[in-house]
Amino acid sequence: MREDGAQAISRFIADTVAQSGAKGIVIGLSGGLDSAVVAELAVKAIGAKSVLALHMPGIAPNKVELADAKAVAKWLCIEMRVIHVGDGSKSLGKGLGKVEKAELGNIMARSRMIILYHIAKSESRLVLGTGNKSELLTGYFTKWGDGGNDLQPIGDLYKTQVRELAKSLGVPDRLIKKVPTAGLWAGQTDERDLKIKYELLDQILHGIELGLTDATIARKAKAPVAEVARIRGLVRKTIHKRRMPLVPKMATRTVGTDWRE
Repeated sequence: MREDGAQAISRFIADTVAQSGAKGIVIGLSGGLDSAVVAELAVKAIGAKSVLALHMPGIAPNKVELADAKAVAKWLCIEMRVIHVGDGSKSLGKGLGKVEKAELGNIMARSRMIILYHIAKSESRLVLGTGNKSELLTGYFTKWGDGGNDLQPIGDLYKTQVRELAKSLGVPDRLIKKVPTAGLWAGQTDERDLKIKYELLDQILHGIELGLTDATIARKAKAPVAEVARIRGLVRKTIHKRRMPLVPKMATRTVGTDWRE
């Protein structure tokens, strides 16, 4: 990722905040790479004093993640608040009856979104998303959870591209090499959930983006055709997560279809 890519994203953040009239942004700072990169781009865009970070531990608070989040906040000279969502999420889960681990993870992700938007509203901020293109295309995010935000600065960069951008920005090597995790429960990792390494996933997704056939992608990526088909299936079945709610067309211009703001 070239330096002008970082500049373009920072300009995007600055322009979006200025056009909205907001006083700054609030971001969930997990202690992972994506949020560290987005936080740094935000600081470059609008200054450290306008960036607020929230670290929101879940049902299995991780001291390493907290320490890494604090280190990033200190490195960028931004304010960070710690708000626990684990107990509240478990209480919600109990009220719903039997809740599986994945469903509890969704509750935690949506609890974080509620907190981010509460603070955004009370302090006149925009909510900054930290999802990358690999996650968005495979649907590896919670609908109206971490997928709920006002702007996604790295949403058009694959995970492997985010790593390259991080290197150019001088993000600590420890974070670049860190195993990606959503931090929803102990031992959870992105690649274990997705059942594929990001390096291969991104090659497949890029092939899909270019309109290549499964066979061509498989040959170029040196992957089984069945694996390419599985990833293409993930992209297809998660379309709803990347769209606003569907609206039936009843008028000349319809929100979500042909109404352009």
